[in-house]
Amino acid sequence: MVLLSAGPGDLELLTLKAVRALAAAEVLLLDELVDPGIVELAPNARVVRVGKRGGCRSTPQAFICRLMRRYALQGLRVVRVKGGDALLFGRAGEEIAFLRAAGVPVTIINGVSAAFAAAAALGVSLTHREHCHGISFVTAHTADHGEPDWAALCATGTTLAIYMGMRRIGSLAQSLLRHLPAHTPAAVVLAASQPGEQCLLTTLQALARDAAELAGGSPGVILVGGALGEAIPAALPVHPTGNAACLA
Repeated sequence: MVLLSAGPGDLELLTLKAVRALAAAEVLLLDELVDPGIVELAPNARVVRVGKRGGCRSTPQAFICRLMRRYALQGLRVVRVKGGDALLFGRAGEEIAFLRAAGVPVTIINGVSAAFAAAAALGVSLTHREHCHGISFVTAHTADHGEPDWAALCATGTTLAIYMGMRRIGSLAQSLLRHLPAHTPAAVVLAASQPGEQCLLTTLQALARDAAELAGGSPGVILVGGALGEAIPAALPVHPTGNAACLA
């Protein structure tokens, strides 16, 4: 059984190890956020779509776990494909524990997470030594639907990479403003590495207002911290249509 990380969307960011696993797959359990073109790399696989997307009707996690167990115990080469990196906010921990309890060995293939693709789009280092000493990956809501400890996170002095926060960006920004200066650099990148990529460079004070100008519908990552101040708006990418991909 393979848990495969498909990256942020651009199939060229797949690792060689991932491509080899896809070519050998007999069953492909495909996440909602993965480029559908990935199935072409698994020509011999039965494709089962097990979509999960926040705010939408999703395949129950327990059902996905049972599917993985069923196919794996049949002796089939099963590849569970997840967007980004499977080990970051992808509920891989639950799946690994479930499969181990069933006696199914698990191989994990890493990939590029959205925060790194977003940083590449912005042309910044998330751990720029003049601004911070690390990065904190955090989801905008906890398992019990509460909020992270923003005071503790802000006190770390790290760049904050916030996942699954676009639906609550207004309240999120207000929470951060209680602990960080209003002029703290912030950015939003939607659909990082994909053709419809959109980027926004702003400040924490203007984050919610400016983010409203972005076209919705695509998953996004929010980045907050001094390192984002290194991004140069004029150097940010432009779509083939000629429209600026990034706003500032």
